[in-house]
Amino acid sequence: MEILPQKYLDAVREPDQTVNPLFAFLGMEVVEITPDRAVLRLPVKPELIQGAGVAAGGILAALLDETMAHAVLGGNSPGELTTTVDMNVSYFRPVNENATLTCEAHVTKRGKRIIFAEATVQNNGHQAARATASFMVV
Repeated sequence: MEILPQKYLDAVREPDQTVNPLFAFLGMEVVEITPDRAVLRLPVKPELIQGAGVAAGGILAALLDETMAHAVLGGNSPGELTTTVDMNVSYFRPVNENATLTCEAHVTKRGKRIIFAEATVQNNGHQAARATASFMVV
């Protein structure tokens, strides 16, 4: 069943949402979604820790991608869907278990076919990772 972007955005904001299984699985929470901006939070639970004892880089990448995607989606026209086509991630510091990450993203340029966004992950006021991405309008 296809969910229209605005209905999806309304539903994903709910605490016990079921429209985004990845959010539920990882424990991501919506703080804010507005046109061209989104803020998500992720408590780092033990299941997100890799063998070296810190959060896996792929978990941070997923948080960055999802936050940028929701910033993009928040500014899309009704019925306009997008998909990530490219993402570049830089990691600055390790993230330990029990941290609560906050990721903020915004659209930097909205073209007809390609939309550009950037995001940062903060951990206790320190930047843990940053990403840029491009999204294609489909």
